[in-house]
Amino acid sequence: MLAKNLSRADKKAIDTAIRKAKKEDKNKKSAQDSIPFLQMFRDGICRVTENYYSKTIQFQDINYQLNQNEDKTAIFDGWSDFLNYFDSSVNFELSFMNLSAKDDSFAHQLVIPQQGDDFDEIREEYTEMLQNQLARGNNGLVKTKYLTFAIEADNIKTAKPRLERIEIDVLNNFKKLGVSASPMGGTERLKVMYDMFHLDATTSFRFDWRWLPESGLSVKDFIAPSSFEFRNGYAFKIGNKCGSAYFLQILAPELSDRMLADFLDMQSTIIVSMHIQSVDQIKAIKTIKRKITDLDKMKIEEVRPDRALCEAV
Repeated sequence: MLAKNLSRADKKAIDTAIRKAKKEDKNKKSAQDSIPFLQMFRDGICRVTENYYSKTIQFQDINYQLNQNEDKTAIFDGWSDFLNYFDSSVNFELSFMNLSAKDDSFAHQLVIPQQGDDFDEIREEYTEMLQNQLARGNNGLVKTKYLTFAIEADNIKTAKPRLERIEIDVLNNFKKLGVSASPMGGTERLKVMYDMFHLDATTSFRFDWRWLPESGLSVKDFIAPSSFEFRNGYAFKIGNKCGSAYFLQILAPELSDRMLADFLDMQSTIIVSMHIQSVDQIKAIKTIKRKITDLDKMKIEEVRPDRALCEAV
């Protein structure tokens, strides 16, 4: 039996998911039903709707602000080329997440192994210093960045090869920019959603694909919070945590390249998402011509009253 090989924490995770699934009122929309995707595959492909599939890549920072102006221009040009890769058939989203660190999120990666010699005490002290520095440096926040791209396809068999080709191209484009990036599997994507939905949890995400057939659960049962509550257009509640969502529209003649960095430098839990849809070139040209025509019409209408007034005088 699989259950014999499970740790106490794994069994607790399965029991919690089962209790959560059982207590849901089948006549009402559950927290699981509110999570907007249909199916997550092991390779990281997510079936969002019947004919809409996505994949996600995690990427690291590029040292932009500390570069000279010439280097900044080169980086900006490279980033523009990167964005221009996506045509109108590919939707993509940039996600920047600052979330509270779990108890065991990164601390285990900063452990210097003991060697059984006279320097073990120094290694232990240095490990503690590194972990404390990590906690103080980001105010207990873990900052991650993701690029999610999606396409329309009739089925997973059609979507898979195209998503894989796009993934290879995106990884190569990141490499040209000098940015470290890696594709995310299904478990990794589920963990990101778990961290978003459990901001007040102190334990890490526990999940194994082998648990699904035996337990009769879905992946949503392992990531869903206890509840969602949406009372108005911007405030919401996930479990015991309250939050708010805002759509930002900027109308300004000039934007600073520090704008996004200033948002992410806030020492609080925050998620910034940028949804980007490329426009077909022919449609874009028609739209611009239509806007120019509208502007010319407005100019003519503004001039006519003045001309009529002059003729009357």
